[in-house]
Amino acid sequence: MRKEITIAATPRPARGKNEARRLRVGGMMPAIIYGSGKDPVAVAVSPKEVNKILHSDTGHNTIFDMAVGDAPSEPVMVVDWLHHPVRGNLMHVDLLRINLEKILKVDVPVHISGEAVGVKIGGGMLEVINREVTIECLPNEIPATFEIDVTELNVNQAVRASDLKLSASMRLLSPADSVLVHVIAPRAEEVVAGAVVAEPEVAKVKGKKDEAAPAAVPDKKAAGGDKKAAPADKKKK
Repeated sequence: MRKEITIAATPRPARGKNEARRLRVGGMMPAIIYGSGKDPVAVAVSPKEVNKILHSDTGHNTIFDMAVGDAPSEPVMVVDWLHHPVRGNLMHVDLLRINLEKILKVDVPVHISGEAVGVKIGGGMLEVINREVTIECLPNEIPATFEIDVTELNVNQAVRASDLKLSASMRLLSPADSVLVHVIAPRAEEVVAGAVVAEPEVAKVKGKKDEAAPAAVPDKKAAGGDKKAAPADKKKK
């Protein structure tokens, strides 16, 4: 999307790590401008100004003007950038010259809004599968986002790339059948939280006696079985 923004840049004749470090210490950063059949130009730009572009509603698809020194400004777009892996500050950007009359290939983010009826009532789960789609169109017609309202989306229903409303010079390049967002059915719970399974109680049959316990073996000592038998009485003489 074209915006009336102009960022100033200065030519950067010297290159290399030392020069890039010197620029960053001075609050600038290295960048390069190329495209449209012209020679690449190394420049120094303000990382703060470029960050404003990257964090705007149109992000890296923003087309703005770059003015290098005293030369006339020309439309450009950020096509690549590098952040510091630890500090996260912007360190370098690649800028593409844009011909406003030529079709351009871009990736446009997908924005989801609304609460799907399949989630609210059907108990399903909303899944976003693709967060951007690729299209081609004229530079001035690049959309900021594709808005998808999922309010009417029910369980086992999906929104595909072919469902997007394209206008003017837009043409879809992503696969038409690629799923952007869908609602899946709720998964069956294997274990019910808080449920306690009681062991079955054995019912006793009325009138039936319990089986008799095995008879105990008598203790020989208690019964006197270990004593010798008393001798028989002697005959009286």
